[in-house]
Amino acid sequence: MVPVTYRELAPPTGLLPVVACLWEHDAPPGHEQRIIPDGCVDLVRLDGELVVVGADTGPVVAVPAATPASRTSGIRLRPGAAGAVLGLPASEVRDQRVPLADVWPDVGPALAAALSTAHPAGRLDLLARTVLHRRAERDGLVAAAARQLGTPGSRIAVVADDLGVSERHLHRRTVAAVGYGPKMLGRVARLRRLIGLSAGPPSSLADRAARAGYASQAHMSDEVRRLTGRTPVRFLEDAALTAA
Repeated sequence: MVPVTYRELAPPTGLLPVVACLWEHDAPPGHEQRIIPDGCVDLVRLDGELVVVGADTGPVVAVPAATPASRTSGIRLRPGAAGAVLGLPASEVRDQRVPLADVWPDVGPALAAALSTAHPAGRLDLLARTVLHRRAERDGLVAAAARQLGTPGSRIAVVADDLGVSERHLHRRTVAAVGYGPKMLGRVARLRRLIGLSAGPPSSLADRAARAGYASQAHMSDEVRRLTGRTPVRFLEDAALTAA
């Protein structure tokens, strides 16, 4: 049986401001993969089709087609970069898998055709060069908000005030650039902090909940179930922090 492997590669220097990583995933036919929200939008070649994977607000269980094992390749856009790279509000692809040809009708079909004949090792390069040619810039306000929301104890009102904008303005910009608002982005940030803590010294769930920024262990349990579809204990057994 083909082993399940996942690896991330650093993006070319010119893409660092908007791309978190390039990635590849190999799995046997029918392998179930649980995808959880990370605040990112990905461009993915999946089962031979090139799609935009919008920012998720809940868990997605993906099962590749029952065909011989193949490699899935993708580019993960940083939170706040999707709207500019795609050329439309990121909320339009939230919780969706949309053919890239529908989003980029000028280059999507040709890129999909090129990827279908490219060697697996060259697919990421093709994707990277296409994103680079978009000459997109990450929304600086949203990027700053995402960093602050990633701090335990952060509050949306305080973040907006620190950035010199109203909460309504921050919400509008975040929805357009990420796909959803600051509240959801804060939930995702807490989940990612929790995952990161699971790699450290053993500690109780209550301690990890407090350190990750949850109001209580019950609060953590509710949010983990909502975002992952699993209990904290089951989810953290094999959770690993990915680039975002």
